[in-house]
Amino acid sequence: MSTPKTDVLLQVHDLRVEFKTRRGTATVLAGVDLAVHHGETLCVVGESGCGKSMTALALLRLIPSPPGRISAGQVLFGGEDLLQASDARMREVRGNRISMIFQEPMTSLNPVFTVGDQIGESLRLHAGLIADAARAQAIEMLRQVGIAAPERRVDEYPHQLSGGMRQRVMIAMALACRPDILIADEPTTALDVTVQAQIFDLLRALQRDKGTAIVLITHDMGAVAEMADRVMVMYAGRVVEEGLCAQVLGQPGHPYTRGLIDCLPALGSSQSGERQALAEIAGMVPSIWDLGTGCAFRARCPQAQDRCAHQVPPMAALPDSSATAPHRSACWLHQASTA
Repeated sequence: MSTPKTDVLLQVHDLRVEFKTRRGTATVLAGVDLAVHHGETLCVVGESGCGKSMTALALLRLIPSPPGRISAGQVLFGGEDLLQASDARMREVRGNRISMIFQEPMTSLNPVFTVGDQIGESLRLHAGLIADAARAQAIEMLRQVGIAAPERRVDEYPHQLSGGMRQRVMIAMALACRPDILIADEPTTALDVTVQAQIFDLLRALQRDKGTAIVLITHDMGAVAEMADRVMVMYAGRVVEEGLCAQVLGQPGHPYTRGLIDCLPALGSSQSGERQALAEIAGMVPSIWDLGTGCAFRARCPQAQDRCAHQVPPMAALPDSSATAPHRSACWLHQASTA
C-alpha cells in the first residue's frame, strides 16, 4: 500500500469549474491538480462541500451546463485532453474506459428497467454484444460482485434489491467493460458497517483481478486508512495536501488534515494508547462567497497567522517528500518554518 506508482494513467492540470448564479459567477474548483496511476487507489477526502464530487463530475465532463462550466484546465487521459474531446468521443470514454459509481444507487439506477438490462446496455453500446450475449455477461458480472442467484436477480428491478445489492449492481455496471479507471463517489454511503466492509473487499478484489485504478471519494478517514495508496485532501475547492497514505496519515502537513484525523478515534489516539476525547473542527466549510483572498481554512484553523488572511499558500514539499514519494501541503505554517 505504500509503494509509489510511476506510470501515470490520468493527469489533471489546473482544473477550474465555475457556476453562474443570481449573485454572479462562483468558482467551485480553483485549480485542482491530480494524477492517477495504473492499478492504484487514490482517495479524495474532505468534508461535504469541499469539491470532491464536483472534481469527479468534471473529469467525465458531467458538469450541468448551464449553469456550470469547466473554465480552464486539462484532463489528460492516455495523452488525450478530454476537455477538448467531442461529445461523441466522451460517450465512448464514459462507462468504457472511465466508469463512475454514484453516491445513491436508487437515484442512479432506472426504476423501470431490470438490473440486467442496465448492465447489458453498456455492453451492447461499448462492446457491441447482441442481447443474449449481453444478458449472459450481465449474469456473470452479478456473480463476480457477489450477488447470489444472479440468474434470477438479473430480471429483477432496483426496488426489489437491498441497498447493499443495489450498490453491487452499480459496481457491476461500472466494471462491465473493464475500465481503466473506476471513480467511486462515496460508494458506501447509508450502508451499515458490515456491508461497507464487503464493498471495500469487493473493490480490492476486482482491482487485483482486473488492474483497475480506483479514485475513491470519501469523507471517512477510516476508509482512507483501509483503502488508499495515495491521498488527496480537498478544502473549499482546492487541494490542500497530497501524498502516500502513510505520509498523509502519519505526518499530516496541513492543519485541516490533522483535524480530520483527530476526529477519528482510532487514528487520533495517543501513542501511549490512552483514550482521547473526540476532537472536532470548529465551524463549517465556508460559502464560496465568503472565501476572501487568503487561505479558506483560516477561520477554523487554530494555527492561523496574519499572512493566512491575505495570501493563498501554494503547494510545497514537506520534509518527508521525495522524488519517488512526493508529499506536499498548502500551508504557510510549514513554509514559514522552513523558509
